[in-house]
Amino acid sequence: MNLSETIRAIPDYPKPGIIFRDITTLLGNAAALRYSVDALTEAAKGQRVDKVAGTEARGFILGGAVAHQLGAGFIPLRKKGKLPHLKIGVDYDLEYGTDTLEMHIDACAEGDRVFLIDDLIATGGTAVAAVQLFRQIGVVVAGAAFVIDLPDLGGADRLRAMDVPVTSLVSFDGD
Repeated sequence: MNLSETIRAIPDYPKPGIIFRDITTLLGNAAALRYSVDALTEAAKGQRVDKVAGTEARGFILGGAVAHQLGAGFIPLRKKGKLPHLKIGVDYDLEYGTDTLEMHIDACAEGDRVFLIDDLIATGGTAVAAVQLFRQIGVVVAGAAFVIDLPDLGGADRLRAMDVPVTSLVSFDGD
């Protein structure tokens, strides 16, 4: 399946010069959604995965489905202030400031193996923050998988430099 045909490109969003890769069209296509979930699940097979982590919001959709396929638990990674229970977090840089990624303190335990899922990796800021968050409590990040990679922005390479195996289903150069 050619997933790139199921992903909408929105020029000049959120600012001029940016092409936003919108997967809501992929999510609405039953065949593309099934293919994506199966391919993301395949990236994690053959290794022990205790939990799948997904970043809000599209990572929740895809990560929850992958966790189901693997028979693993799911960890929602959220922006600061969105989780109601005791939490831990890590600050990370954005091109226009900083943000905080959080999870519940009891979402996983030292020694657990987590697989990270999200819709897209660009500069890698959020994914790198997720790896840092897990590593600060002794959790192993077994790998990461994304529907879309924007390789010119270097995010997947940043994860690989942290010894995190990375899989992506489709790449868009020059974005």
